[in-house]
Amino acid sequence: MVKLTAELIQNSMQYINPVKDRELDLRGYKIPEIENLGATGDQFDTIDFSENDIRKLDGFPYLKRLKCLLMNNNRIIRIGENLEDHIANLETLILTGNHLEELSDVDPLVTLEKLTTLSLLHNPITAKPHYRLYVIYKFPQLRLLDFRKIRMKEREEAKALFKGKKGKEIQKEISKRAKTFVPGGNIPNIAKSKGLSDQEIRKIREAISKASSLEEVERLQKLLQAGHIPGPDMLNGQDYYNKMEVENGH
Repeated sequence: MVKLTAELIQNSMQYINPVKDRELDLRGYKIPEIENLGATGDQFDTIDFSENDIRKLDGFPYLKRLKCLLMNNNRIIRIGENLEDHIANLETLILTGNHLEELSDVDPLVTLEKLTTLSLLHNPITAKPHYRLYVIYKFPQLRLLDFRKIRMKEREEAKALFKGKKGKEIQKEISKRAKTFVPGGNIPNIAKSKGLSDQEIRKIREAISKASSLEEVERLQKLLQAGHIPGPDMLNGQDYYNKMEVENGH
């Protein structure tokens, strides 16, 4: 992984893209978090963070000029609060290929009033019931969702659903899950119940931090629930899962 430093920003490619916007290319460095963007001097309309290891969408300074964020193929599971205080003029956010799981995960984006294009393709959230209608309802200013134009019929359907009794119950359940869901949050408790030491639990947490997807976290949890106690090779992330699957005949 590469820390996002002022030096990296200054040495990265900067150019005028095909839509005549000034773009900063930070793709493919395996950057773990967004930081030090004050070094850009707010000179860019677009910043490309594709193909990194970012887990949370936050860490922005005040960037008045920024209109487009490309976050394809990261590991984002959380979106920070109060983004409107930092990137209020954002119009396009591409989150294709991340790990957003709950419908409520996108709620912090509601305050970005100029957001008109949003992609959540290849996130677990897209498999949730009422996904598209929920996002359309929460973001009335959106024009494109997952690169599909939002039609008036869809807006009316979303409004009818979520303003009705059934929709209010759905939103209540979504809100409840938002308060209780923490990816991998109950793994230490499961580990304790299996008699693991504090050192072994630290290893589990390291494996979680190295996991490339929420699916890996869930697999780890299932293995622990089944009574498998991780050994030293657990720190090797995917190697551990592969080994356990072989042992279980998968």
